[in-house]
Amino acid sequence: MPTRKRARRAFPDSPVASAPYRVFRDLLPNGLRLSTVETPHLHSAVVALYVRAGARYESPATNGLSHFVEHMLFRGSARFPTSFLLNRAIEERGGTLYAETGRDYSLYHVALRPSEVGAAMDILGDLFSAPTFRDIELERPIVLEEILEDLDDKGRNVNIHDISRSLIWQGHPLGYSVIGPAANVRRFTTTDVRRHFRRFYGARNMALCVAGKVDRDQIRGLAGRAFAEVPGGQRVEPPVVPKSLGGPQIKFVADEGSQVQLQLVFRAFPEWDPAFPSLAVLMRLLDDGMSTPLHYRVCDQKGLAYQISGGLEPLHDAALFEVDGACSPSNLVPLVEEILAILDGLRRSPPEEGELDRAKRRYVGDLEAGFDDLDSLCGWFGGTELFFRPHSHLERARRVQRVTGKSVLEAAQRVLRPEGMTFVAVGNVTADVRLGVRRALRTFGPA
Repeated sequence: MPTRKRARRAFPDSPVASAPYRVFRDLLPNGLRLSTVETPHLHSAVVALYVRAGARYESPATNGLSHFVEHMLFRGSARFPTSFLLNRAIEERGGTLYAETGRDYSLYHVALRPSEVGAAMDILGDLFSAPTFRDIELERPIVLEEILEDLDDKGRNVNIHDISRSLIWQGHPLGYSVIGPAANVRRFTTTDVRRHFRRFYGARNMALCVAGKVDRDQIRGLAGRAFAEVPGGQRVEPPVVPKSLGGPQIKFVADEGSQVQLQLVFRAFPEWDPAFPSLAVLMRLLDDGMSTPLHYRVCDQKGLAYQISGGLEPLHDAALFEVDGACSPSNLVPLVEEILAILDGLRRSPPEEGELDRAKRRYVGDLEAGFDDLDSLCGWFGGTELFFRPHSHLERARRVQRVTGKSVLEAAQRVLRPEGMTFVAVGNVTADVRLGVRRALRTFGPA
């Protein structure tokens, strides 16, 4: 009977085992969840507010309204009734108000000196309790200009992310454009904006994270006062992700550029799934530097593309495993064939032990680098808190340490399946090239 190897402790010599931060969670009286990340080794701070608002919570009639509300919030508050006064108040304190809207959350972020955190929270508290929502006719054309960035000269949407998501999540709000259609933006009213804000910007539907050289007790008091007037509201539950429609799903969109953009995407499982660490390692085995197969074989050895990359897009209840690239039209078929060959190899046999260890070491190295990245710390301990309780960095390292070659193979076989595949190409592609791509994709059968 073979002897079993003794399990190694999770990176005992790694700083992950003694992370230089402390995380505290508090619930304010109005239901706002507060995470404070004390990082005494740093000399800056970030205040980040995450909201369950985005395309996922919209209908065809309201699509784009979350993004529009984000824009309108920059128009001022009770204490700072114009966009100029609001932005100057923050910039005078060394910060800049940054915001973004995604498919399943919105973010409002200020980075500044630790001594100015209280002032920043006072400004944000006023903004989210008493926004003015004035000057809608000044903001509307700005958003319409933003929409034009995704269109070609014939008015067709050539944003490959929007196209692929609409195909992956057909009929589900996750497939909607974040900005929304121009027709919606043209008819949104201030009443629409206020109604949407009241529904989604209650304290119970938000999470506040403050990270940096700060003190938990002080932050708790400052946040309690700054956000005391924000109504509690209701926690909004996102619509459940749909089942896969059965693939491969394939779409070509004409565009006159000199290159073809492509995305090959597979439906995957969320971060809380016990197998997610194996999926994360699988992605690193595919693309984690110029010596990993995706770049080495596609670019270095075969010259099929200049740019190629892999990535995971995690949601709280699903994930997407994707490969993005761009190439000349004549290289599209061999490029797709090579990508599929690499993926097929990953689902046919487990990784070699040396490659597996390398991927795990680099994963933990990135965790360690995150100790100096306040945006990363806020995103994990604040953004994730919107949906589920995030693991500590040590627990994340331990989960990855438990990954084996067998578990990586099982994750690959679970995800890299034709029924969960979506392929999109945007560019000047001939009928013969389209036929060649379809043939290649349809040869990617079950493992």
